[in-house]
Amino acid sequence: MSPAPVPQLPQATRDALEIWRAGVSAVQPRQLIAKQISVSPKGIEAAGQTIPLAGVSRLVVVGAGKASAAMAVAFENEILPQIKAQYGHVGCEGWMNCPEGSFQEYNTKFIKLFAARPAGVNLPTEKAVDGTQRILELVSECGDEDLVLCLLSGGGSALLTAPAVGLALSDKQAVSKQVAAAGGNIEQLNAVRRVLSKVKAGGLARACRAPRLATLVVSDVLGDPLETIASGPTWIATTPSNDDALQVLAVLGLEEHDDLKNVVEFLRSSEGRKAKQNVNCEIQHIILGNNALAVAAAEDKARELGYSTTAESAAACEGDVSVIAKRAAERCKNLINERGKQCWISGGEPTVQLPKHPGKGGRNQQLCLELVCDLHLPEDFEAEFAFASGGTDGEDGPTDAAGAYLDRTTWTKMTEQGLSAEPYLESANAYEFFAQTEQLLITGATGTNVCDLRVALVR
Repeated sequence: MSPAPVPQLPQATRDALEIWRAGVSAVQPRQLIAKQISVSPKGIEAAGQTIPLAGVSRLVVVGAGKASAAMAVAFENEILPQIKAQYGHVGCEGWMNCPEGSFQEYNTKFIKLFAARPAGVNLPTEKAVDGTQRILELVSECGDEDLVLCLLSGGGSALLTAPAVGLALSDKQAVSKQVAAAGGNIEQLNAVRRVLSKVKAGGLARACRAPRLATLVVSDVLGDPLETIASGPTWIATTPSNDDALQVLAVLGLEEHDDLKNVVEFLRSSEGRKAKQNVNCEIQHIILGNNALAVAAAEDKARELGYSTTAESAAACEGDVSVIAKRAAERCKNLINERGKQCWISGGEPTVQLPKHPGKGGRNQQLCLELVCDLHLPEDFEAEFAFASGGTDGEDGPTDAAGAYLDRTTWTKMTEQGLSAEPYLESANAYEFFAQTEQLLITGATGTNVCDLRVALVR
C-alpha cells in the first residue's frame, strides 16, 4: 500500500483515509493467519476448527486469488515451521495462481507463486488455464498420507480457469465481460461460470485424491456464500444449474448476445448437463476474513481518533451504485447536522451498468462521483467533511486506483477548473474527473480482497 496521506490534505480527509487503511490492514493475510491459525497436538487450529495432522507426511498447498500469494507466504513462513516443530518432518509443495504484481516482495521455498494474469485485468487468461491444470494435477496425484490445503480469496474465479469440454477460453472471457457490462453482480456472474468449468463448483474437490481437503478463505462476497467465493472450487453442497445460468443471462438481456452464442448453446446441450463425478475426500471450509471484519477494524480506528461512529456491512450484493450513492448522501447529510466529530463506515459492493461507450473508472469512483452530484453542502456549513470509497484489493475496475475520495475542496476545484460532474457521470468516466481534482485513491495491490470499504466523516 502507498505511504500515509500527505500533510497538506485537510485533517478530515487524512482521518478518513487513515480509517480506510486501518480496515484494509486488518484483513491482510499475514495478520489473519497470525491471529487465527496455530498448531497443536491435535493439528492445525484455524478460526475455531481443527484440521487433523495425524498420519500426514506431506502438505499440498494450492489456491488462487488476489490475496493468495500473501496467504501462501504467511502459511509457509509462520505456520509450516510450527507444523515441523510439532510433528517432525512434513513435506510441503504447492502452486498458487496469483495476479502479476502481487508477490514481487515475497519469497517462497515450497509453494510456487505463479503469475496467472496481468495486474488490473480481472479476466481469465491462457496462463490461468495452464496454472489451473497444474493445480488439478497436483491434487489428483495425492496419496493417503497427503493433506491438501486450498487457500482461496476474492479474484480466484478468474485465476482458476479450466473451460468445460466444448468451450474455449474466449467463451469464459466473454461471459465475464458481458455480465459486468450489463450490471450483473458477483452471484449472477458465478451462477453462469460455475457450470462452464472443470474446476469451479467443486471441480477441484472432485479431482482431489487425498483423504482430506481443507479450504482457508478470505471472502470477497458479502454474506460469505462458499459456493460463490472463487466460484466454489471445493464446495460440493450446492449443485450448479444450467437453467439458473440461462435465467441469469435472460434477466441481464444477454441470452441472444452474439458473443455468448457458444455459451448459451453449451448450457442448453446434453454435453453441458452431464452429471458430476463423486467426491472422495473429506472437506472442510474455514473463513479467515471478510468485509465485516474490515468494517469493524475501521470502526475501532475511528473511535480511537475520537469520532462518534456508526458502522454497517452489507449482507448481500447492494444493487445499483446510484441507489447506494443516494443512501450515502443521506447519511452524510445526517452527519453534517450532528455536532462534534461524526463518522459513518459502511462495507459492501454495488454494481454499475455501463453506457454503450464507457469511459474509465470503477464502482467506487462512480459512487464518489454520484455523491458529488447528490450532496450539496449548506452555504453556512463550516466544519470539515470527507468521504472515501475504495476496493480493499486496491483495484477499482480496470484502473490503477482503488477508488476515490472527496472533501470540501472538491467543489472548490470544480469551480476553479470549470468542471461539471454530470458529463463524467453519464459516461462512467469517473477516473478522469478525480484525476483532475487529484482525489484518486491509489494504493497499488493491497494483498487482500474483501469487497469495498467506505468512510464518511465530519469534524
